[in-house]
Amino acid sequence: MHNFKELKVWQKSRVLTSEIYNITRKLPKDERFGLISQMDRAVVSIPSNIAEGSGRFTNRDFRRFLDYSLGSAYELETQIILSYDLGFVSEKDYLEILKKIEEVQKMIFGFRKTLSIKSKVSSFLISLFL
Repeated sequence: MHNFKELKVWQKSRVLTSEIYNITRKLPKDERFGLISQMDRAVVSIPSNIAEGSGRFTNRDFRRFLDYSLGSAYELETQIILSYDLGFVSEKDYLEILKKIEEVQKMIFGFRKTLSIKSKVSSFLISLFL
């Protein structure tokens, strides 16, 4: 088990959540049930799944929740691109937030890979003693 509050990827995704909420507050009110709702749910899902996965007993289970988190990050990336395409987000905000989303995606992917390697090493060591 991991303490999710100590994970840099969780910390960065938490900051990303605040930044996305600041952006969605500026979107047109008629997008309340469209992009605003979708983006807010996607960004909240990122740190939430990291936290939930950290409480699982195996790295395999944790990796599954990191997959969910990564999927939400890609969903969020698509939604910010669409928001920019529709003229709801300035180019400056778009480029800044896109960079942060991509950073979180890379961190999740790298952390997932690390857990996979640790699982393989653990399985190998267990097989030596069986």
